[in-house]
Amino acid sequence: MLPTLDRSLIRPRTRLRLAFGREANIGDLVFRRITALFAASVVVLLLWMAIQMGIASGLSLAHFGLGFITSSDWDPVRDHYGALPFIYGTVVSSLLALFIAVPISLGIAIYLSELAHPSLRTPMGFLVELLAAVPSVVYGLWGIFALAPWLRQTVEPFLAKTLGFLPLFQGPHQGFGMLAGGIILAIMITPTISSVCREVLRAVPAVLREGAIGLGATRWEVVRVAVLPYAKSGLVGAVILGLGRALGETMAITMVIGNRSEIAISLFAPSYTMASVIANEFTEATGELYLSALAEIGLLLFAVTV
Repeated sequence: MLPTLDRSLIRPRTRLRLAFGREANIGDLVFRRITALFAASVVVLLLWMAIQMGIASGLSLAHFGLGFITSSDWDPVRDHYGALPFIYGTVVSSLLALFIAVPISLGIAIYLSELAHPSLRTPMGFLVELLAAVPSVVYGLWGIFALAPWLRQTVEPFLAKTLGFLPLFQGPHQGFGMLAGGIILAIMITPTISSVCREVLRAVPAVLREGAIGLGATRWEVVRVAVLPYAKSGLVGAVILGLGRALGETMAITMVIGNRSEIAISLFAPSYTMASVIANEFTEATGELYLSALAEIGLLLFAVTV
């Protein structure tokens, strides 16, 4: 048998290290415990939100089951609720925003980190990040007074004339619809994606650039061969961060997407998102099943975002 350790022979400092971990200093121990508590509070908050949303949506879950996700019927008068149009509107508008914003954001990040003159990088970077500080309601107002009329009078007729053979560009030109919502979201997530991408590209070791230049690579080849492959995982993370912002956006897209509970292939048609239906109808929901259905939409939005 192995001999047992006589703890009385251990020095007090060593006993403290055995009892409380790496720190032999009380201040270090308290600091580690407090910071660990802060980190754990984020996890607890997420779990608390999920549990509360699950409790609030319990009546709808029991009444509709999985049919709530697959049904497209939303009729508060008859207490028939289905979330499929809202899921469709949220996912399609967010993907459309990514389709528009990712190339622009990546181009901004590459220019500011690799190509721009040093005197331009700071002011231009500040102006790009300033877009993230604009309130979403301001974007919504701009969408109502400027974007929607421009789409209705110029963009949608042009798209219908040139690409009208595709179902995506058919239907009446209203200005308000999926296309307007996607453009608004793209503008709102561009500063987020571009800022993160720029920091990721700046973190690429200079030796990779210098090695590519030493082998005779051009400026574009340095970016394509040396910089982008190294930063690929960080760039994907930036896109996912932008997607999360697009999925949860409420006010701006509510003001321009048209808010019609239907599934339409055309980008010209009005649509609805999960965040929009909660913002528009929560104050009008008087019945318990109505409130529970809206809470379940919030739970679905939480799940989709995660």
